[in-house]
Amino acid sequence: MDPVVSLQQVVFSRGDFRLSVDDLELFRGGVYALTGANGAGKSTLLRIMALLIDPHRGVIQFPGSTTRDPDLLRKNVTYVEQSPYLFQGTVSDNLAFGLKLRGVARAEQERRIRLTLSIVGLEGFGQRKAKELSSGETQRVALARALVFKPDILLLDEPTANIDVNSRPAFERLLARLPKYGVTVVFSTHDRFQAQRVGAELLCIQNGRMQGQDSLCLF
Repeated sequence: MDPVVSLQQVVFSRGDFRLSVDDLELFRGGVYALTGANGAGKSTLLRIMALLIDPHRGVIQFPGSTTRDPDLLRKNVTYVEQSPYLFQGTVSDNLAFGLKLRGVARAEQERRIRLTLSIVGLEGFGQRKAKELSSGETQRVALARALVFKPDILLLDEPTANIDVNSRPAFERLLARLPKYGVTVVFSTHDRFQAQRVGAELLCIQNGRMQGQDSLCLF
């Protein structure tokens, strides 16, 4: 089975910071937890995979894609920041915004919004004002806004960092369910044990280098 994304000999550096990934392959239907110490490069790696920043050298491939155009490839990968910003207006407004930009028909927009809100456990939230949401609900809307594009790969930067502790177990269960909807999930975390709770494969960055996918995390 071909990976959905692969990185070979990727290097990114800025000042004293250096990130190196010799070989990394992620497969369809997988859930991957990216962990490492503060400043290890977790967010940088996610942004590289999202094609938001370019490495200084190395190769990033999407073997299942029929194009090499970065703009088209970005449509298959969505990235959610640690503290996502929601637009003013309703939850539906937030999900519809990007679909409108992509020229998705109104009826299809509404269908996707209903389905995606159901996936993230926010049925009936379409007309709720974004400013009225709790931290956990905000994170779910940000997740839905990414999923509504039906991406191949979903990249999440510390998705539970700003969620209250009582809401985290439900959100972790949601992460574990996402692959059945056809998406590969990669999320960064400071909590190594979160990978176990989600059933994710652990990916470790230590001293600026991605460790082998069968390596132990020691930090």
